[in-house]
Amino acid sequence: MAEITSDLIVKLRQLTNAGMMDCKRALVETQGDLTAAVDVLRKRGQATAAKKALREAREGIIVQHLLPGSRAGVLVEVNCETDFVAKNESFRAFCDSVARSLASDPPADVEAARVEQVAKTGENIRVARHQRLEVAGNGIIAAYIHTGSKIGVLVEVSAGQPATVEQEAFKQLVRDLTLQVAAASPIAVSRDRVDPALVAKEREIGAEQVKNKPPQAMAKIVEGKLEKFFQTVCLLDQGFVKKNSEITVREHLAQVAKQLGDEVGIQRFVRYQVGEVPAA
Repeated sequence: MAEITSDLIVKLRQLTNAGMMDCKRALVETQGDLTAAVDVLRKRGQATAAKKALREAREGIIVQHLLPGSRAGVLVEVNCETDFVAKNESFRAFCDSVARSLASDPPADVEAARVEQVAKTGENIRVARHQRLEVAGNGIIAAYIHTGSKIGVLVEVSAGQPATVEQEAFKQLVRDLTLQVAAASPIAVSRDRVDPALVAKEREIGAEQVKNKPPQAMAKIVEGKLEKFFQTVCLLDQGFVKKNSEITVREHLAQVAKQLGDEVGIQRFVRYQVGEVPAA
């Protein structure tokens, strides 16, 4: 059993906005399992916020590199120990060189360069993760790094015709989608791509929250909670941020497709945030 420290209680409070004593009781009940404690608080209706990931206290930046033609690109998180180093020009140049190497040659060995950077900075430098996307048909890969380089996004958008990719309306759509993913933090493009285990977990939590309701009312309420969940985590179901959520991303996509006279689709995306560790 993990020790129930004040730091652990505070971390749970930060994740859920629940009261300190509620957090302590949940941690005791789950023997210090932070992820399980979040679920306990949600089931009891004591959590007013549940973030999709736990975050470790570490520094670093997110970088990207697109190959010419924007048909392939990579997103990389590189960690260091202090914000001072994260803002250092030499460290940032190293990160950019790592991204270029991994975009051009996915199996590239960047270990020698990492060791050299450790010697320069005196800090532990780690290439934490990276993901490379490449277009298979007609389409492009777009990237966006938010101010401060703490959040980065890659998005692949497809088109039916090669000429569509060159249209300004298509390029603007892709730019807008990178901003959407950065701001709204979806976990999947569409409902059918959400992990079934996660959906089952949300259904279980919703049912526990309304377990004292009549069965017919309970079923309806749970489905309503799931609908809200999908609207929050599925990119196509999210309110389109640029239009103040007056329409969904799916509706905006349809409008642009009609304007272009072609089929367009969001194939996949990657979103990294420094220090983000997916919850188990």
